[in-house]
Amino acid sequence: MAKEDLRIGVFVCDCGSNIARFVDTEEVSKFAESLPDVVVSIRNKYTCADPGQQEIQRAIFEYRLNRIVVASCSPSSYEPIFRECIQGAGLNQYLLEMANIREHCSWVTADPNKATAKAKDIVKVAVARARWLYPQDEEQIPISDAALVIGGGVAGMQAALDLADAGHQVYLVEKKPSIGGIMAQLDKVYPDIECSI
Repeated sequence: MAKEDLRIGVFVCDCGSNIARFVDTEEVSKFAESLPDVVVSIRNKYTCADPGQQEIQRAIFEYRLNRIVVASCSPSSYEPIFRECIQGAGLNQYLLEMANIREHCSWVTADPNKATAKAKDIVKVAVARARWLYPQDEEQIPISDAALVIGGGVAGMQAALDLADAGHQVYLVEKKPSIGGIMAQLDKVYPDIECSI
């Protein structure tokens, strides 16, 4: 996609007072509008809530957005929600970039001016990364239920038996002509002083 075709939407979240207590989210949102390829920047109280998600979907249609940046909380918790949200608006789920301004900014920076400046930097980087996103498709790759165990020593044989008992087809590979490993080379073993074989 050519650079001039990019239409990025930025959504800055207050997260109640979690973010807005230390970050001036209004200032961050205005700053985001000044970044190249950003068509619209919208501030929400709770972007992950239904009204916030509906705002994202409405903006995708209204502004013909083809990249989304959400400046809010941890991607590990909320990225699946936003991916589903933009997918619901017909946008490929991989055209989303998250900017974590809660854990990386407001929760760790006590000075509101520094927190706001840091949030601007994080959003600026997220917008730059969003320019490089492209639609992706998830492939379904068939897998085999079989297992390969390398090494025919005691541990390898036990692993092979356990897997076979669990109903899997097992391939046991040993580089030497016989199995048993070091154990097969021993004469007698502790504690019963029995033959290792």
